[in-house]
Amino acid sequence: MKTNTLIGCSSFNNRFWKGVFYPENLPSKKWFEFYCQHFDTYEFNGSFYKFPTVRIFQNWYEKAPENFIFSVKAPKEITHIRKFEDCTVLLKDFYEISRLGFREKLGCILFQFPPSYVFSIEKLENIVRNLNYEFENVVEFRHQSWWNQEVWDVFKHYKITFCCVSHPNLPETILKDFPLIYIRLHGVPKMFYSSYDSDKLLHIKNETDSQTSFVYFNNTASEAGILNALQLKELSI
Repeated sequence: MKTNTLIGCSSFNNRFWKGVFYPENLPSKKWFEFYCQHFDTYEFNGSFYKFPTVRIFQNWYEKAPENFIFSVKAPKEITHIRKFEDCTVLLKDFYEISRLGFREKLGCILFQFPPSYVFSIEKLENIVRNLNYEFENVVEFRHQSWWNQEVWDVFKHYKITFCCVSHPNLPETILKDFPLIYIRLHGVPKMFYSSYDSDKLLHIKNETDSQTSFVYFNNTASEAGILNALQLKELSI
């Protein structure tokens, strides 16, 4: 895995980007190829909605150029339905499918928990117990109770990355004491829609300069995400 700041988006198949990013005459089947010409990472979110197969991930592996990196979001059956309870087999299968499908192009495994998942020692211990530490694990919380020193100390000890977020209801602190920096920008104040100004992007650039970082724009319900990704890429040159 490359050690620098990798910038990308959490989706690419976006009609709002036609004429803004994708050329007007470019067929949609070539959009991912075009995306890969401008970015060297992609956050694969489709696996959150449907449990993937090795073949699905292999297809994406083959579509992407050499040195391209995929981060992969764990299925909601693991994080939202079972919430890490009684899912040993599911986790083992997902890790193995990710390893076999993406091979050297696999970056991080992202586990995003729902807002209803409130901090407790038992839940923290359950997370630690279930992760496979052969992988780059990133955990994203959607409840502010997880922003506490006890969580951070445990994550640092086990080399788990605490996901930094830009989210309407959560702290936006960029935390650097973990194996890498992983930032998801969801859009503030309007989630998935709002754009980020140049000051915010410059701050992100400065904060991520010194260590391996993944920055993904998830404000993709409009053209904001792709334009912000291009702006941050320009700042990082």
